[in-house]
Amino acid sequence: MATNIGMMDSAYFVGRNEILAWINARLHLNLSRVEEAASGAVQCQMMDMTYPGVVPMHKVNFDAKSEYDMIQNYKVLQDVFNKLKIDKHVEVNKLVKGRPLDNLEFLQWLKRYCDSINGGIMNEYITPLNLVLASVSANSFTLVQRLACYPRNYNPLERRSKVGKERSSKGFVKNSKSLQANNAHKSGTVDGLGINKIYETKQGKTGAVAVGAGEIQALSKEITELKLSVDLLGKERDFYFAKLRDIEVLCQIPELEHLPMSVAIKKILYAADEKESALSEAQELVCQPGNAGLEADSDDITEY
Repeated sequence: MATNIGMMDSAYFVGRNEILAWINARLHLNLSRVEEAASGAVQCQMMDMTYPGVVPMHKVNFDAKSEYDMIQNYKVLQDVFNKLKIDKHVEVNKLVKGRPLDNLEFLQWLKRYCDSINGGIMNEYITPLNLVLASVSANSFTLVQRLACYPRNYNPLERRSKVGKERSSKGFVKNSKSLQANNAHKSGTVDGLGINKIYETKQGKTGAVAVGAGEIQALSKEITELKLSVDLLGKERDFYFAKLRDIEVLCQIPELEHLPMSVAIKKILYAADEKESALSEAQELVCQPGNAGLEADSDDITEY
């Protein structure tokens, strides 16, 4: 049997199209690329088809997408290899990356191995006489491998559907048991377990609703307060903007716009950024010599 085969073996010269045709025909799949088998589920089912009952198919995840789920599939496959005494190390870290060459080489090895078991005819009826002859010609056959040659009808589609149902039902039972254990732990007594579970469930739901309603009420109150603050700030902004606008209009009156005070005020109003130099420059404009008439003009404006 092909457990250890060299890289120059004819097995590694089998093209990917032949490998894909072999997988699709045996397992009734429709793979178009070898990296689509990177999850390890295909390899597990191939071994399950070769040795029915040896692979714990309920542990195989055919919907594996993450590297974690794929690694779990390859753990199942490696355990099967160890159980059958197949000397083949699965390079999981390379395979889960989905690299075409690594997956092709592993599938080439797998095809060679499956072809070496019962001539590659995995669903054909084998008589006890042929079984004895096969055992004599291949002394390395283990008892499990010999039993694999007995007649069987393997339906890959039905097998996958059963696996999916088993995984769903076991997951449901596991979650149900976990929930019951948690409720039993919380109840505190065995006699009132059923009543306590119902009471705790209702109490948990009621508490969650009460907490949710309280949070919504607090958030609504906070939102209302924020809206009021925004409205007040908007009114205050409009008030001071109107004052500044009145000052600007006053400084633009032809009779006043050239006065040093008007120029200084506009200097501050039109400052592009917050700088102390704007105020200092305005003060310098007002305090310049020759602006002696500024106070008199200011008094006239005040009287006006």
